[in-house]
Amino acid sequence: MRFLSFFALSLASFTALAQADFQKKLQRQLIMAEDGATITLEAGTYTLNGSLSLEGKKNIIVRGAGMEKTILSFKGQTDGAEGLRVSNAENIMLENFTVQDAKGDAIKTMNVNGITFRNVKTEWTGEPKATNGAYGLYPVMCQNVLIEGCVAIGASDAGIYVGQSKNIIVRNSRAYHNVAGIEIENSLVADVYDNESTENTGGILVFDLPDLVQKKGGNVRVYNNHIHHNNFPNFAPKGNIVAGVPQGTGVMILATNQVEIFNNKIIGNNSLGTGIISYFLTENRIKDKDYYPYPTGIYIHDNVYERDRVRYQGKGRMGQLFRYKLRFGKKVPHIIYDGIVDANTLENGQIKAESRICVRNNQNATFVNIDAANNFKNVSRDAAAYDCSHSPLKQAAVSMK
Repeated sequence: MRFLSFFALSLASFTALAQADFQKKLQRQLIMAEDGATITLEAGTYTLNGSLSLEGKKNIIVRGAGMEKTILSFKGQTDGAEGLRVSNAENIMLENFTVQDAKGDAIKTMNVNGITFRNVKTEWTGEPKATNGAYGLYPVMCQNVLIEGCVAIGASDAGIYVGQSKNIIVRNSRAYHNVAGIEIENSLVADVYDNESTENTGGILVFDLPDLVQKKGGNVRVYNNHIHHNNFPNFAPKGNIVAGVPQGTGVMILATNQVEIFNNKIIGNNSLGTGIISYFLTENRIKDKDYYPYPTGIYIHDNVYERDRVRYQGKGRMGQLFRYKLRFGKKVPHIIYDGIVDANTLENGQIKAESRICVRNNQNATFVNIDAANNFKNVSRDAAAYDCSHSPLKQAAVSMK
C-alpha cells in the first residue's frame, strides 16, 4: 500500500510538472513566433494556471487537433484575467481547440485587424453561475472579425460577443447556457447568420451603450438563425447591463441604428420574441453627451414567430410592468416596441422615412407599442403604422490582408 501511495503521489507530481512545462513551452512559442508561423497544439487536455498571450504579431495560426481533442483547461487559474489574450496584431487565426473554465474571459482579442475564430469552443463547466467569466469569444476594438463553426457555453455575460468593432461575420456557430448567446455591441457592418442560439437568457442582442470609445454601431444584419427556447434564468452579476435582459428573450435591439432582422426562426422565447427598446427603458442615467439612446431605421421582416401560451417570464421591474401594468397575461405579443421616439426624427408630426421602425411579413407575429414615453397610457397592438420597409443593408465582408 505504501508503494502504491508513493507511486500515485509521484505520478501526480510528474503530471503537474508536465503541465507546467507545457504552459511555459506554449507561452514561449507565442512570444517567439515569427510572422507567418503556425503554432500546433497536440491532442490532449492541458491544465494551465495562468493566462496565455500573443501580442504584436502578424499572420499567425494557433491550431489544435480538434474542438473536442485539444482542451486548454484553466480550472484553478491563479494568474491573469483571461485564458488567451491576443492584442495589437494582424491576421490571426485561432482554430480547432477548446478553452475551459477561464478565471475571466475565455479568449479576448483587442486591437486586431483580421481575427478568425474557427471551430473553437469556450466553456465553463458545471452549472452556469455569476462567477463564470463574462465572455467566451471576445473580440473588441477589432476589424475584420470572422467567427465560424464555434460553440460558446456558460458565459455570465455573452457567449459570443463582438464589441466596438467593424466588418464582422458570425456564422454557423452555437451558443447555449449563456446570459446572452450572441451579442453585437457598438459595432459597424455585422452579419450574424446560420447560427443556433438556444437555452440562453437572451438569444441574440444588438446593443449600443454609452461611455464607450466607439460611440455608434449600425448596419447590423441578423438572418437565417434558429433562435429558440431562450428561457434560461439570468445569472449575470448584479449591475451588469445584461442583468436586465428578461429571461425568455429571443432578439433584443437596444438603442442601435440600422438593424435588419429577417428570415429567422424565433421560436419558444417566452418573454420577448423581439424587443425594440431605447436606452431610457433601462432607467440608467446617461452621462455620455455623445450617446444616442434611440433605436432607428429598424426593419424586422420575413421571420417565423412562435411562443408558448405562458405569462411573461422576466423578473424585476420589467416583470412587474408586464404583470401589473400591461397585463398581457398569456398573450404576450411576439414583437414589442417601447414607443419612445426622438423628437428630432419627426417631420410634420411624422417620423422621417429613414428613422422608422418597420415590421412586415412575419409569420404568426403579433405586435405591440407599449407607449413607454407616455407612461404606457396608449398601448397599441395595431401594427399598421409600422407596415413599411427599408432598403437592404450592406453585406458584411471580412478582409484578411
